[in-house]
Amino acid sequence: MATASLAFDAVAGPRPLTLARWLFAVAALVFAMVVVGGITRLTESGLSITEWRPVTGVVPPVGEAQWQAEFAKYRKTYQYAAQNAGMTLSEFRRIWFWEWFHRLLGRLVGLAYAVPLMWFWWRRAIPDGFHARLLALLGLGALQGAVGWWMVTSGLWTDVRVSHLRLAVHLGIAFVILGGLVWTALDLVALGRPSPSRPARLTGWGKLALVALGVQVALGALVAGLRAGQVAASWPLMNGRWFPEGVIWAGPRTLIDDPFLVHFLHRWWALVAMVALVVLVRQARAAGAAAASVALPALVATQLLLGILVVVLGVPLWAAVAHQAVGALVVAGTVWAAHASGRR
Repeated sequence: MATASLAFDAVAGPRPLTLARWLFAVAALVFAMVVVGGITRLTESGLSITEWRPVTGVVPPVGEAQWQAEFAKYRKTYQYAAQNAGMTLSEFRRIWFWEWFHRLLGRLVGLAYAVPLMWFWWRRAIPDGFHARLLALLGLGALQGAVGWWMVTSGLWTDVRVSHLRLAVHLGIAFVILGGLVWTALDLVALGRPSPSRPARLTGWGKLALVALGVQVALGALVAGLRAGQVAASWPLMNGRWFPEGVIWAGPRTLIDDPFLVHFLHRWWALVAMVALVVLVRQARAAGAAAASVALPALVATQLLLGILVVVLGVPLWAAVAHQAVGALVVAGTVWAAHASGRR
């Protein structure tokens, strides 16, 4: 027993760099889920699975009878009656796959986070001060699963699409999780250096840049949920006007419900976010983070170009998915730059 105890003590203890690599891997899975989520939305696949079965839903239908039963459930939805009446079983299988794959990735992210977390906790590999943060990220992941189903229920029986507000909440939580994983991993990397440093602080300008980017992300989610990207196919004018024609003013909710106005705000708030990010990049460069100060401007420029292409090309699948993917990378890059500017 004494020998076993000595062996355990020899391997147990804080392992910040190991934890950092694990969190970066989970962040990569979250990024993949964001991309697949974009494909699911753009292919109108999100309402193809009408039940939430966290365990048994992992296994897809087997055989003709099970597929017909699954298809029968979908044919009872409003989306099928209003938009997909006459869909064949083969067509249903294609949209079903993307929703199933999106949910499968969600389960994989949960396992890839929860199981190693328990192992590291048991092995006392988590440094002091990180336990609560890692538990908070676990809680956010559980919340994200519930919010995903809450979003799906908004469109099953009353609409051909899910609520754009619930979609914005769902995407927003995904990006908060992604940012939290990246920030925590960077803190652990700094702790594991030969000359360890304390966790970075979020500076005033870092907060401002993240808020500006958060508003842009929320507007982008509303654009996606309202299909507002299709109301204008020109740049920089919207159908020949700087301010779009067709906005129907109906009180404060016009800011989040009107597709013309939401599209307009998403276009031009991008410039506000860009200015905030440029200042953050300068701070990161001054702090010695050369890589972050190069990567973030490149990502922002790519994202702006993709946004314009999505509009002028009529929202093609490849461009819209790339826009969402690079948006996730911009979030990660902004967290990286904010962390660099707040290192201690």
